[in-house]
Amino acid sequence: MENSAIIKVLIAKASLDGHDKGALLLEWRLRYAGIKEIYIGTARTINQIIDTARKEDVHVIVINMMPGEHLSIAEEIIKKMKEEGISDKLLMMVGAIPDEDIPRLLEMGVVTVFTSGDSFDEIIDVIRYAVESCHDRYFIQE
Repeated sequence: MENSAIIKVLIAKASLDGHDKGALLLEWRLRYAGIKEIYIGTARTINQIIDTARKEDVHVIVINMMPGEHLSIAEEIIKKMKEEGISDKLLMMVGAIPDEDIPRLLEMGVVTVFTSGDSFDEIIDVIRYAVESCHDRYFIQE
């Protein structure tokens, strides 16, 4: 990726919880860091997330989650990404996700999982590194 290119990140909440303070803070911090952020709000369907990712041609999809549905939502999103031919987008999850579920999410194809202990600076650094390096290991395998 050229240094002059702007990284585009889609932020969405795929569950029905309406707690979006973390997503809004992430949106603000990404914007402040010079990353184009697109926040589509709470209670979004998988189709809405994938359609927006395709239309906006984002580099990264960040799903903000509360615990409970994170494994099934990640599985559905990854399946839909493959079906829609956008598995070149990087999928990340952020939120109150139990540590014991992180290895399973990574095995499924999620690039990384951020929890409440991670700083916004860490999240931004990982997003930049993942997009700028574009290592094959970051892409969902077909």
